[in-house]
Amino acid sequence: MSTLDLEKEFPLDASIIHLNHAGVGPWPLRTVETVCAFANENMRLGSYNYMAWLDIEQSLRELGARLINASSADTVALLKNTSEALSLVAYGIDWQPGDQVIIPKGEFPSNRVVWESLKDRYNIELLTIDIAGNDPEQAIIQACSSRTRLISVSSVNYATGLRLNLEILGRHCRDHHILFCIDAIQSLGALPFDVQACHADFVAADGHKWMLGPEGVALFYCRPESMAQLRLNQFGWHMMEEMGDFDRLDWTPALSARRFECGSPNNMGIHGLRASLELIHEIGIEAIFQDIINKCLQLESSLIELGCDILSATADDRRSGILCFSYPGISSEKLYQHLMAAGILCAFRGGGVRFSPHFYTPVIALRTAIDQVKTAIDQLT
Repeated sequence: MSTLDLEKEFPLDASIIHLNHAGVGPWPLRTVETVCAFANENMRLGSYNYMAWLDIEQSLRELGARLINASSADTVALLKNTSEALSLVAYGIDWQPGDQVIIPKGEFPSNRVVWESLKDRYNIELLTIDIAGNDPEQAIIQACSSRTRLISVSSVNYATGLRLNLEILGRHCRDHHILFCIDAIQSLGALPFDVQACHADFVAADGHKWMLGPEGVALFYCRPESMAQLRLNQFGWHMMEEMGDFDRLDWTPALSARRFECGSPNNMGIHGLRASLELIHEIGIEAIFQDIINKCLQLESSLIELGCDILSATADDRRSGILCFSYPGISSEKLYQHLMAAGILCAFRGGGVRFSPHFYTPVIALRTAIDQVKTAIDQLT
C-alpha cells in the first residue's frame, strides 16, 4: 500500500464508519479540493479556460482506459451513469424479431429494466438465468441458443457480491458471435478489470461507488469492432468528429467513443472523477483489491465468531468487496437499522446486511462495526 496519508485523504466524520462503498462512496480530499477549485475558477473567470477543460476531459478518458486495460482512450466515452450507457446499447442494436438476450437472475434494475423494456417494442426474448449454483458461468452458457444476440451481466452482484469469471463468458461470446455487455459498477475502482482479456463489447460503470467520484459521470467502453453496431439515437455538437466547427453542414459522428457523448459534458463531475481516479492509480488497483479482500476476510471471521451467517460467496475466486450477512432469528432489516442508527453506514441487500469496505478503511473502524453488530445481536435477541 502507498505511503499516502490516508487519514488526511479521507477525513470522515468521527461519528461515521463508512462501509457502503457498494452504494455511494465518499470523495477523497483531493477530489473535494479539485471541485472547489473548478467552481472558484468558474466564478472568477467563467469559461476562459474551456480549452483546458477539454484536456481534463481527455485525461479522464485516458485514466479510465488504463483502469480497464482498454487499447485506447478512443474506446472510452464519458456518460451520465450506467443506466444511460446500458440504454445506449439496448436501443442502439439493430434487433431482429426472436433475438434473445440473457441476463442473470438478481441483477440490479439498471441491468434488468432496460432489457425488459425491449420485449414488446422489438419482440425479443429475455431469459433470466438462475446462477445460484456452483457454476454460474456454465448456467448462462447452457441457456444460449442460435438466437442469443447478447449476454449482459454484472461483474459483481450488487447484493451478494458474487464475482463472475468474465473471461469464460467472454470467450463463449466471442466464439459464438454473441455481444457481451458488462455492468462493472461494482468492480471498477475495487477489482482489476481487463476488457481485452474478457472480450467485452460494452462496459459501463458510474464513478460514484468504488471509484470514489461524484455522481453524474460514468465510464462507457465500446470495443472498436462493435462501435458500428450501435445505432445513434442522441445527437449534438459534442459527438461530431469536427467538434467545434459549428458552421459545418457535412458533419459525421466522431470516429471514437465520443460519438456517444451527444452534448455538453458535466465538467465539474469530470474534474472530480479525474482526481479520484488519479488516487486509484497512485495506490494501484492490485494493491487496492488485496487490501479490500483482506478487510472483508477480517470482517467475515469476526462475524462468524458472533454466530452470523455469511450470505456472500466465500470461494477465493468469487470474492469481491461486498460482504453480506445475517443473524439467525433476527430480522436483517432491524439489524441494518440498528447499525445505521449507530453510525455504521451499510446497506440492506440480498436478505441481509451488506458491508463494503474500501482500501482506506481503518482496521479500527472494522472493529467498531463488529462491536456494534454484537451490541445489536444482544439487544435484538
